[in-house]
Amino acid sequence: MTPDATTGTGHDDVGRARRTSTDLLRRVEDTLRTLLAGERDAWAEVHEQAVVPIEALSELIASGGKRIRPAFCVTGYLAAGGDPDDPGIVAAGAALEMLHLSALVHDDVLDDSSRRRGVPTVHTQHAALHDSRGWQGESRRYGEGVAILVGDLALVYSEELMAKAPASVLPEWNRLRSEVMIGQYLDVHAATEFSVDPRSSRLIARIKSGRYTIHRPLVVGANAAGRGDLAPAFEEYGEAVGEAFQLRDDLLDAFGDSADTGKPTGLDFTQHKMTLLLGWAMQRDEHIHRLITQPGHTPDELRRRLVDTGVPADVEQHIADLVERGCKAIADAPVDQVWREELVDMAVRVAYRNA
Repeated sequence: MTPDATTGTGHDDVGRARRTSTDLLRRVEDTLRTLLAGERDAWAEVHEQAVVPIEALSELIASGGKRIRPAFCVTGYLAAGGDPDDPGIVAAGAALEMLHLSALVHDDVLDDSSRRRGVPTVHTQHAALHDSRGWQGESRRYGEGVAILVGDLALVYSEELMAKAPASVLPEWNRLRSEVMIGQYLDVHAATEFSVDPRSSRLIARIKSGRYTIHRPLVVGANAAGRGDLAPAFEEYGEAVGEAFQLRDDLLDAFGDSADTGKPTGLDFTQHKMTLLLGWAMQRDEHIHRLITQPGHTPDELRRRLVDTGVPADVEQHIADLVERGCKAIADAPVDQVWREELVDMAVRVAYRNA
Protein backbone atom coordinates (compact mmCIF):
# COMPACT_ATOMS: atom_id res chain seq x y z
CA MET A 1 0.00 0.00 0.00
CA THR A 2 1.35 3.41 -1.01
CA PRO A 3 1.01 6.14 1.58
CA ASP A 4 -0.56 9.44 0.59
CA ALA A 5 2.30 11.91 0.00
CA THR A 6 0.54 14.66 1.91
CA THR A 7 -0.99 12.87 4.86
CA GLY A 8 0.96 9.66 5.18
CA THR A 9 -2.28 7.67 5.20
CA GLY A 10 -2.72 4.85 2.70
CA HIS A 11 -5.15 5.51 -0.15
CA ASP A 12 -6.68 2.09 0.47
CA ASP A 13 -7.35 2.99 4.11
CA VAL A 14 -9.00 6.30 3.15
CA GLY A 15 -11.10 4.67 0.46
CA ARG A 16 -12.21 1.86 2.74
CA ALA A 17 -13.12 4.28 5.53
CA ARG A 18 -15.13 6.49 3.19
CA ARG A 19 -16.98 3.53 1.70
CA THR A 20 -17.90 2.26 5.15
CA SER A 21 -19.15 5.68 6.19
CA THR A 22 -21.09 6.13 2.94
CA ASP A 23 -22.71 2.73 3.35
CA LEU A 24 -23.86 3.55 6.87
CA LEU A 25 -25.31 6.87 5.71
CA ARG A 26 -27.14 5.09 2.90
CA ARG A 27 -28.64 2.77 5.52
CA VAL A 28 -29.64 5.80 7.58
CA GLU A 29 -31.43 7.16 4.51
CA ASP A 30 -33.17 3.85 3.90
CA THR A 31 -34.24 3.69 7.54
CA LEU A 32 -35.83 7.14 7.39
CA ARG A 33 -37.70 6.41 4.18
CA THR A 34 -38.83 2.95 5.32
CA LEU A 35 -40.11 4.26 8.65
CA LEU A 36 -42.14 7.02 7.01
CA ALA A 37 -43.46 4.75 4.27
CA GLY A 38 -44.62 2.23 6.85
CA GLU A 39 -46.27 4.93 8.94
CA ARG A 40 -48.03 6.32 5.90
CA ASP A 41 -49.41 2.92 4.95
CA ALA A 42 -50.62 2.26 8.48
CA TRP A 43 -52.35 5.63 8.89
CA ALA A 44 -53.85 5.59 5.39
CA GLU A 45 -56.08 2.77 6.61
CA VAL A 46 -57.30 4.95 9.47
CA HIS A 47 -58.19 8.16 7.63
CA GLU A 48 -57.13 9.83 4.39
CA GLN A 49 -56.13 13.03 6.20
CA ALA A 50 -54.05 11.16 8.77
CA VAL A 51 -51.21 10.78 6.27
CA VAL A 52 -50.74 14.54 5.74
CA PRO A 53 -48.13 15.17 8.49
CA ILE A 54 -46.26 12.00 7.52
CA GLU A 55 -46.18 13.07 3.88
CA ALA A 56 -44.81 16.46 4.95
CA LEU A 57 -41.86 14.74 6.61
CA SER A 58 -41.38 12.42 3.63
CA GLU A 59 -41.25 15.41 1.31
CA LEU A 60 -38.58 17.03 3.48
CA ILE A 61 -36.48 13.86 3.36
CA ALA A 62 -36.93 13.64 -0.41
CA SER A 63 -35.98 17.30 -0.90
CA GLY A 64 -32.37 16.59 0.05
CA GLY A 65 -30.32 18.03 2.88
CA LYS A 66 -26.71 17.52 3.83
CA ARG A 67 -27.27 14.88 6.57
CA ILE A 68 -24.50 16.53 8.58
CA ARG A 69 -25.60 15.21 11.96
CA PRO A 70 -25.79 11.55 10.93
CA ALA A 71 -22.44 11.97 9.16
CA PHE A 72 -20.71 13.16 12.33
CA CYS A 73 -22.44 10.48 14.40
CA VAL A 74 -21.32 7.73 12.03
CA THR A 75 -17.80 9.17 11.87
CA GLY A 76 -17.55 9.33 15.66
CA TYR A 77 -18.71 5.72 15.84
CA LEU A 78 -16.29 4.40 13.23
CA ALA A 79 -13.41 6.46 14.63
CA ALA A 80 -14.13 4.83 17.99
CA GLY A 81 -13.82 1.39 16.44
CA GLY A 82 -17.54 0.62 16.23
CA ASP A 83 -18.84 -2.38 14.30
CA PRO A 84 -20.32 -1.09 11.01
CA ASP A 85 -22.73 -4.05 10.91
CA ASP A 86 -24.46 -3.02 14.14
CA PRO A 87 -27.93 -1.65 13.25
CA GLY A 88 -27.92 0.47 16.42
CA ILE A 89 -25.68 3.15 14.91
CA VAL A 90 -27.94 3.39 11.87
CA ALA A 91 -30.91 3.97 14.16
CA ALA A 92 -28.94 6.66 16.06
CA GLY A 93 -28.02 8.47 12.84
CA ALA A 94 -31.62 8.35 11.65
CA ALA A 95 -32.84 9.68 15.00
CA LEU A 96 -30.49 12.66 14.74
CA GLU A 97 -31.74 13.48 11.25
CA MET A 98 -35.37 13.17 12.36
CA LEU A 99 -34.68 15.53 15.26
CA HIS A 100 -33.15 17.92 12.75
CA LEU A 101 -36.32 17.76 10.62
CA SER A 102 -38.33 18.74 13.68
CA ALA A 103 -36.04 21.70 14.31
CA LEU A 104 -36.25 22.82 10.68
CA VAL A 105 -40.04 22.76 10.57
CA HIS A 106 -40.31 24.66 13.84
CA ASP A 107 -37.51 27.07 12.89
CA ASP A 108 -39.35 28.02 9.73
CA VAL A 109 -42.38 29.01 11.79
CA LEU A 110 -40.25 30.97 14.28
CA ASP A 111 -38.37 32.73 11.49
CA ASP A 112 -41.41 33.22 9.24
CA SER A 113 -39.46 31.62 6.40
CA SER A 114 -41.33 30.89 3.17
CA ARG A 115 -38.93 28.37 1.61
CA ARG A 116 -36.75 25.47 2.70
CA ARG A 117 -34.53 23.42 0.37
CA GLY A 118 -36.00 25.28 -2.57
CA VAL A 119 -39.65 24.41 -1.84
CA PRO A 120 -42.37 26.06 0.27
CA THR A 121 -42.03 25.49 4.00
CA VAL A 122 -44.60 23.32 5.74
CA HIS A 123 -46.48 26.21 7.32
CA THR A 124 -46.44 28.24 4.09
CA GLN A 125 -47.67 25.31 2.02
CA HIS A 126 -50.57 24.53 4.35
CA ALA A 127 -51.55 28.14 4.85
CA ALA A 128 -51.80 28.47 1.07
CA LEU A 129 -53.84 25.27 0.87
CA HIS A 130 -56.22 26.56 3.56
CA ASP A 131 -56.61 29.83 1.68
CA SER A 132 -57.20 28.17 -1.69
CA ARG A 133 -59.87 25.83 -0.31
CA GLY A 134 -61.73 28.56 1.53
CA TRP A 135 -61.66 26.65 4.81
CA GLN A 136 -62.83 28.10 8.10
CA GLY A 137 -60.50 30.05 10.40
CA GLU A 138 -57.24 31.87 9.72
CA SER A 139 -54.96 30.50 7.01
CA ARG A 140 -51.76 31.54 8.78
CA ARG A 141 -52.84 30.03 12.07
CA TYR A 142 -53.79 26.77 10.35
CA GLY A 143 -50.47 26.55 8.48
CA GLU A 144 -48.44 27.20 11.60
CA GLY A 145 -50.52 24.74 13.59
CA VAL A 146 -49.89 22.01 11.02
CA ALA A 147 -46.16 22.78 11.07
CA ILE A 148 -45.99 22.59 14.85
CA LEU A 149 -47.66 19.18 14.78
CA VAL A 150 -45.43 17.93 11.93
CA GLY A 151 -42.36 18.99 13.89
CA ASP A 152 -43.70 17.29 17.02
CA LEU A 153 -44.33 14.11 15.03
CA ALA A 154 -40.69 14.15 13.92
CA LEU A 155 -39.71 14.39 17.59
CA VAL A 156 -41.79 11.30 18.33
CA TYR A 157 -40.15 9.38 15.49
CA SER A 158 -36.68 10.50 16.58
CA GLU A 159 -37.29 9.06 20.04
CA GLU A 160 -38.61 5.83 18.54
CA LEU A 161 -35.48 5.50 16.43
CA MET A 162 -33.02 6.33 19.19
CA ALA A 163 -34.63 3.66 21.39
CA LYS A 164 -33.05 1.11 19.02
CA ALA A 165 -29.53 2.49 19.61
CA PRO A 166 -27.26 1.28 22.45
CA ALA A 167 -28.45 2.50 25.85
CA SER A 168 -25.05 4.16 26.36
CA VAL A 169 -26.07 7.00 24.03
CA LEU A 170 -29.12 8.11 26.01
CA PRO A 171 -27.49 10.60 28.45
CA GLU A 172 -25.85 12.45 25.55
CA TRP A 173 -29.05 12.24 23.48
CA ASN A 174 -31.03 13.80 26.32
CA ARG A 175 -28.52 16.63 26.73
CA LEU A 176 -28.57 17.23 23.00
CA ARG A 177 -32.34 17.57 22.84
CA SER A 178 -32.65 19.91 25.81
CA GLU A 179 -29.83 22.10 24.47
CA VAL A 180 -31.62 22.56 21.16
CA MET A 181 -34.78 23.76 22.90
CA ILE A 182 -33.02 26.04 25.38
CA GLY A 183 -30.80 27.44 22.64
CA GLN A 184 -33.80 28.21 20.46
CA TYR A 185 -35.47 30.02 23.34
CA LEU A 186 -32.35 32.11 23.97
CA ASP A 187 -32.22 32.94 20.26
CA VAL A 188 -35.87 34.04 20.22
CA HIS A 189 -35.46 36.12 23.36
CA ALA A 190 -32.25 37.79 22.19
CA ALA A 191 -34.10 38.95 19.08
CA THR A 192 -36.65 40.79 21.22
CA GLU A 193 -33.98 42.73 23.10
CA PHE A 194 -31.71 43.12 20.05
CA SER A 195 -28.92 44.49 22.21
CA VAL A 196 -25.25 44.16 21.35
CA ASP A 197 -23.77 41.26 23.28
CA PRO A 198 -21.22 39.29 21.22
CA ARG A 199 -20.55 36.94 24.13
CA SER A 200 -24.21 35.89 24.26
CA SER A 201 -24.30 35.65 20.47
CA ARG A 202 -21.47 33.13 20.51
CA LEU A 203 -23.07 31.17 23.33
CA ILE A 204 -26.39 30.95 21.48
CA ALA A 205 -24.63 29.87 18.29
CA ARG A 206 -22.95 27.02 20.14
CA ILE A 207 -26.00 25.88 22.10
CA LYS A 208 -28.73 26.14 19.48
CA SER A 209 -26.72 24.84 16.54
CA GLY A 210 -23.08 23.93 16.95
CA ARG A 211 -23.40 21.35 19.68
CA TYR A 212 -26.33 19.46 18.23
CA THR A 213 -24.81 19.56 14.76
CA ILE A 214 -21.28 18.35 15.51
CA HIS A 215 -20.22 17.97 19.14
CA ARG A 216 -23.09 15.85 20.48
CA PRO A 217 -23.50 13.61 17.38
CA LEU A 218 -19.79 12.75 17.56
CA VAL A 219 -20.11 11.81 21.22
CA VAL A 220 -23.30 9.85 20.56
CA GLY A 221 -21.34 7.85 17.99
CA ALA A 222 -18.38 7.31 20.30
CA ASN A 223 -20.64 6.26 23.17
CA ALA A 224 -22.47 3.82 20.91
CA ALA A 225 -19.07 2.20 20.29
CA GLY A 226 -18.25 2.13 24.00
CA ARG A 227 -15.59 4.84 23.80
CA GLY A 228 -16.72 7.45 26.28
CA ASP A 229 -13.06 8.39 26.72
CA LEU A 230 -13.22 10.23 23.37
CA ALA A 231 -15.73 12.75 24.69
CA PRO A 232 -13.15 15.44 25.70
CA ALA A 233 -11.42 15.49 22.30
CA PHE A 234 -14.73 15.40 20.45
CA GLU A 235 -16.07 18.20 22.65
CA GLU A 236 -13.12 20.50 21.97
CA TYR A 237 -13.26 19.75 18.25
CA GLY A 238 -17.06 19.96 18.11
CA GLU A 239 -17.34 23.23 20.03
CA ALA A 240 -14.93 24.95 17.66
CA VAL A 241 -16.16 23.49 14.39
CA GLY A 242 -19.79 23.77 15.50
CA GLU A 243 -19.40 27.50 16.08
CA ALA A 244 -17.70 27.84 12.70
CA PHE A 245 -20.65 26.01 11.15
CA GLN A 246 -23.14 28.48 12.65
CA LEU A 247 -21.05 31.53 11.73
CA ARG A 248 -21.01 30.30 8.12
CA ASP A 249 -24.79 30.03 8.37
CA ASP A 250 -24.93 33.67 9.51
CA LEU A 251 -22.77 34.82 6.59
CA LEU A 252 -24.87 32.82 4.13
CA ASP A 253 -28.03 34.41 5.50
CA ALA A 254 -26.55 37.87 5.07
CA PHE A 255 -24.67 37.49 1.80
CA GLY A 256 -25.59 34.10 0.32
CA ASP A 257 -27.57 33.28 -2.78
CA SER A 258 -31.02 31.82 -2.11
CA ALA A 259 -30.60 29.70 -5.24
CA ASP A 260 -27.76 27.92 -3.40
CA THR A 261 -29.19 27.92 0.12
CA GLY A 262 -32.72 26.94 -0.91
CA LYS A 263 -34.24 29.47 1.52
CA PRO A 264 -34.72 33.25 1.67
CA THR A 265 -31.70 35.34 2.59
CA GLY A 266 -31.78 38.20 5.07
CA LEU A 267 -34.03 36.44 7.60
CA ASP A 268 -31.63 37.34 10.41
CA PHE A 269 -32.22 40.99 9.51
CA THR A 270 -36.01 40.81 9.38
CA GLN A 271 -36.22 38.67 12.53
CA HIS A 272 -33.69 40.83 14.43
CA LYS A 273 -31.42 37.87 15.18
CA MET A 274 -28.48 39.02 17.26
CA THR A 275 -25.78 37.07 15.45
CA LEU A 276 -22.10 37.65 16.09
CA LEU A 277 -21.90 39.27 12.66
CA LEU A 278 -24.52 41.88 13.54
CA GLY A 279 -23.26 42.29 17.10
CA TRP A 280 -19.74 43.12 15.99
CA ALA A 281 -21.02 45.37 13.20
CA MET A 282 -23.24 47.40 15.53
CA GLN A 283 -20.30 47.91 17.88
CA ARG A 284 -18.51 49.65 15.01
CA ASP A 285 -21.43 51.41 13.31
CA GLU A 286 -24.42 52.58 15.35
CA HIS A 287 -26.46 53.23 12.18
CA ILE A 288 -26.74 49.51 11.46
CA HIS A 289 -29.22 49.13 14.32
CA ARG A 290 -31.46 51.75 12.67
CA LEU A 291 -31.13 50.11 9.25
CA ILE A 292 -32.46 46.86 10.68
CA THR A 293 -35.14 48.08 13.07
CA GLN A 294 -36.66 50.98 11.13
CA PRO A 295 -38.62 50.61 7.87
CA GLY A 296 -37.58 52.11 4.57
CA HIS A 297 -34.14 50.53 4.24
CA THR A 298 -33.24 47.88 1.68
CA PRO A 299 -31.25 44.70 2.39
CA ASP A 300 -28.63 45.79 -0.14
CA GLU A 301 -28.13 49.03 1.76
CA LEU A 302 -27.58 47.08 4.95
CA ARG A 303 -25.20 44.63 3.29
CA ARG A 304 -23.06 47.47 1.94
CA ARG A 305 -22.90 49.00 5.40
CA LEU A 306 -21.92 45.66 6.92
CA VAL A 307 -19.09 45.23 4.42
CA ASP A 308 -17.87 48.77 5.14
CA THR A 309 -17.43 47.88 8.82
CA GLY A 310 -14.98 45.12 7.89
CA VAL A 311 -16.85 42.69 10.15
CA PRO A 312 -17.65 40.04 7.49
CA ALA A 313 -13.92 39.68 6.88
CA ASP A 314 -13.35 39.41 10.63
CA VAL A 315 -15.99 36.69 10.90
CA GLU A 316 -14.24 34.83 8.07
CA GLN A 317 -11.00 35.03 10.01
CA HIS A 318 -12.75 33.85 13.15
CA ILE A 319 -14.11 30.87 11.22
CA ALA A 320 -10.60 30.05 10.03
CA ASP A 321 -9.28 30.27 13.60
CA LEU A 322 -12.05 28.00 14.86
CA VAL A 323 -11.36 25.40 12.17
CA GLU A 324 -7.67 25.47 13.05
CA ARG A 325 -8.52 25.05 16.73
CA GLY A 326 -10.79 22.12 15.97
CA CYS A 327 -8.19 20.42 13.82
CA LYS A 328 -5.56 20.81 16.54
CA ALA A 329 -7.98 19.32 19.07
CA ILE A 330 -8.40 16.17 17.00
CA ALA A 331 -4.73 15.84 16.02
CA ASP A 332 -3.83 13.85 19.12
CA ALA A 333 -7.13 12.06 19.66
CA PRO A 334 -6.68 8.32 20.36
CA VAL A 335 -8.22 7.20 17.04
CA ASP A 336 -6.71 5.93 13.80
CA GLN A 337 -5.04 8.54 11.62
CA VAL A 338 -7.50 7.99 8.80
CA TRP A 339 -10.34 9.22 11.02
CA ARG A 340 -8.38 12.20 12.29
CA GLU A 341 -7.87 13.21 8.68
CA GLU A 342 -11.52 12.59 7.86
CA LEU A 343 -12.58 14.88 10.71
CA VAL A 344 -10.23 17.59 9.47
CA ASP A 345 -11.77 17.28 6.01
CA MET A 346 -15.29 17.41 7.45
CA ALA A 347 -14.43 20.54 9.45
CA VAL A 348 -13.33 22.32 6.30
CA ARG A 349 -16.41 21.18 4.37
CA VAL A 350 -18.96 22.41 6.93
CA ALA A 351 -17.16 25.68 7.63
CA TYR A 352 -16.71 26.65 4.00
CA ARG A 353 -19.95 25.38 2.44
CA ASN A 354 -22.06 27.61 0.18
CA ALA A 355 -25.47 26.28 1.22
